[in-house]
Amino acid sequence: MGLFDKLAGWLGLKKKEVNVLCLGLDNSGKTTIINQLKPSNAQAQDIVPTIGFSIEKFKTSSLSFTVFDMSGQGRYRNLWEHYYKEGQAIIFVIDSGDKLRMVVAKEELDTLLNHPDIKHRRIPILFFANKMDLKDALSAVKVSQLLCLENIKDKPWHICASDAVKGEGLQEGVDWLQDQIRTMKT
Repeated sequence: MGLFDKLAGWLGLKKKEVNVLCLGLDNSGKTTIINQLKPSNAQAQDIVPTIGFSIEKFKTSSLSFTVFDMSGQGRYRNLWEHYYKEGQAIIFVIDSGDKLRMVVAKEELDTLLNHPDIKHRRIPILFFANKMDLKDALSAVKVSQLLCLENIKDKPWHICASDAVKGEGLQEGVDWLQDQIRTMKT
């Protein structure tokens, strides 16, 4: 059967499956972003905070995503590392209106980047500077500066301004992530 699977992959009949970790502090908009990425008939009407984690699946034109939506509450953040090995890409969501917790978001990002299961892997990281619709929201450039993203030299990364409630900025990010995943060695 392996030959048929390969043939289907070459012909574009079989979608490459990818595991994505969706991380960020609580109330940053992770679940709302994931909900927006799903087909409209599969979207939830009411979004509730994730307790622990949840697993969501959706497909794009060429990829089949399994997204691990990890709770951002302090007491659950230590669970993140249990999923690092399986992750092939990371979506890190930042509440661009939450200036006070930007330092906490940076600490969590640094912990992630220095973890042995992530540190030496060339894993793509997509950042969403979410809640750009808020009056006092920081720009994606400012969020990037506060998180010192320019210091990430060994992993492809990209930051997008987004408004998860309206779905703005999400497609750009997913397109970038899709391109990165397609170029990864299988």
